[in-house]
Amino acid sequence: MSGAVAAAQPLARAADPDWRRLLAEVRACTRCAAALPLGPRPVLQLHPGARLLIAGQAPGARVHASGVPFDDASGERLRAWTGLAREIFWDPTRVAIVPMGLCYPGRGRAGDLPPRPECAAAWRERLLLALPRIELTLVIGAHAQAWHLPWARGATVGAAVAAWRRGWPDVVPLPHPSPRNQGWLLRHPWFERDLLPRLRARVAELIG
Repeated sequence: MSGAVAAAQPLARAADPDWRRLLAEVRACTRCAAALPLGPRPVLQLHPGARLLIAGQAPGARVHASGVPFDDASGERLRAWTGLAREIFWDPTRVAIVPMGLCYPGRGRAGDLPPRPECAAAWRERLLLALPRIELTLVIGAHAQAWHLPWARGATVGAAVAAWRRGWPDVVPLPHPSPRNQGWLLRHPWFERDLLPRLRARVAELIG
């Protein structure tokens, strides 16, 4: 068993006895309101029946506006990577989507700001406890890797993705599916050649 899988196991043993109340509590959260340029709007997808978890960074401005996780160009690419149809991707009984930061953090000089750290500290363990059936976690971005992949802390996203076999078949690091990452994909053809076919097969095996 990999270190990443071992670290995740204690969080997967028991579901929160009242996950609906937890979800309502999270969606009403305002603890970072003063730091959020568009105000709080937690965006996530959660159901204890889900078997696939997508652990990303934080919603972008378009997702903040719609309230639907990965409702943007990044989501289109991520669905292509996983081979999931839209109706399955957005079915919370099959797919959980819980980013490190649940609200849009605003823009910085080089793109969106990092997820607010208060968010994961307040909610992440409780949310993961509400997902007892997760068998595959897709880890997107450095902040999610630092939480879900102890062996990848301090490594670049690219280095973690290159070592994807280390967590297989339970935890898979991915580059961000943003169109801005097209250059990375072109420089690393093994990602689409070697990893994506196995990822699609694994996802189909779990939730078809």
